[in-house]
Amino acid sequence: QVQVVESGGGLVQPGGSLRLSCEASGSIFSDYDMGWYRQAPGKERELVAGITTGGRTNYGDSVKGRFTISRDNAKNTVYLQMNDLKPEDTAVYYCNFLPAIRKYWGQGTQVTVSS
Repeated sequence: QVQVVESGGGLVQPGGSLRLSCEASGSIFSDYDMGWYRQAPGKERELVAGITTGGRTNYGDSVKGRFTISRDNAKNTVYLQMNDLKPEDTAVYYCNFLPAIRKYWGQGTQVTVSS
């Protein structure tokens, strides 16, 4: 049984930083591409960043140059370093496989950017 658990969200001022973590237990983590997604109030969930099994990354246009996705296969964990946060980054952040698998959506972690 695969379980995906996100952590690291919180309240931060504009320009601040947060590091999100996602542990995918019960899976051969290193065999899968992974992604960070987010859903803001009233908006559809969107892909923020993805990382392949080989470590190749891609980012949504709105976060390029500010966010960095990485993975530690030994720890079954994928990270999202978020710098220079903006109010429009406020959302619930989720990780999932890439492409996402519906049954593995977790609770997510809330990120709120506000002064």
